[in-house]
Amino acid sequence: RRTCLPAPSPDISNINLWNILRNNIGKDLSKVSMPVELNEPLNTLQHLCEELEYSELLDKAAETDDPYERMVLIAAFAVSGYASTYYRAGSKPFNPVLGETYECIREDKGFRFFAEQVSHHPPISACHCESKKFVFCLSDIRWKNKFWGKSMEILPVGAVNVTIPKYDDHYEWNKVTTCIHNILSGRRWIEHYGEITIRNKKSSAYICKLTFIKGNYWSSKVNEIQGFVMDQEGKVVHCLFGMWHEGLYCGVGPSAKCIWRPGSMPTDYELYYGFSRFAIELNELDPVMKDLLPPTDARFRPDQRHKYLEEGNIEAAAAEKQRIEELQRIRKRHIDENNIAYHARFFTRKVVDGNQREVWVTNDTYWELRKDPGFSKLENPTLW
Repeated sequence: RRTCLPAPSPDISNINLWNILRNNIGKDLSKVSMPVELNEPLNTLQHLCEELEYSELLDKAAETDDPYERMVLIAAFAVSGYASTYYRAGSKPFNPVLGETYECIREDKGFRFFAEQVSHHPPISACHCESKKFVFCLSDIRWKNKFWGKSMEILPVGAVNVTIPKYDDHYEWNKVTTCIHNILSGRRWIEHYGEITIRNKKSSAYICKLTFIKGNYWSSKVNEIQGFVMDQEGKVVHCLFGMWHEGLYCGVGPSAKCIWRPGSMPTDYELYYGFSRFAIELNELDPVMKDLLPPTDARFRPDQRHKYLEEGNIEAAAAEKQRIEELQRIRKRHIDENNIAYHARFFTRKVVDGNQREVWVTNDTYWELRKDPGFSKLENPTLW
């Protein structure tokens, strides 16, 4: 696998963000088209895959008989998904177009993952990942972006789901708010704050609460996490603490045990969008894989990857981004004017929690179609 991107990230010092954002204070920025220089050469579907960078925590949980210790490992996995954002405040992922897909097969990690953009407005991405030890899915995740002048908040809606078949466990938890500070001037930095509650839907015997502490002028607790694993009477079984970009510990004081810490960053990561080693590999396209992927896969998207942004050709990337966005608007107009019911290709809607919530779950066709007859022999939508 590759260890470096083809070209460094562009200089964005000449972009006047205020001119772009001043008319959108308090609005949903998912509907605002941004200059391509503000993007990184990955999209939201690939970001969902980044949640699995430390999937070995789930593997370990699948071999841990004690349910409370298992919950500690699930908590560490929930925290680990935020680590890759620490150096990524300078750019944003591409918004997937409706019907865009992404797959990731990692024999070294023992999982296979696929994702699809299932809704345009509101923008909804769905993903499903499976291995011999766990199943991971984000079935109703969407984001609301709000610009507040000096900062931008990203408010997630929906839940993360992990099942561990060996113990018949089904864990579910929410995501916390993300805030990007110093949008217009100064050094941008990312903060996550709020509370995560992890429940095992199989049993109410144990629960985990994690608090991502919001920094303020009077406290140095930026990026800190505090949490507990409790039994159904509320008795604390395990204490958790740490920092979402440095590691999570279980126990009290110096005797606490490190459950997880992020891997080292690659050389010159500051010049390459702040990508981790795992992120660098996500957009890689080798000749063997090229013939197996559907043409809707994000790796074929020209503005994001081929000879454009990832390769450092900014002007061509900007032109392609505009062309692809216009194609999506034309498709959307055609769907609306003809009252066509859009159906996602690899996911289907499902009502859960007593008809209180609608989620997207896999329809179990992706890997079968990939294998037989193969996407090259099927009719595929033209997205770019």
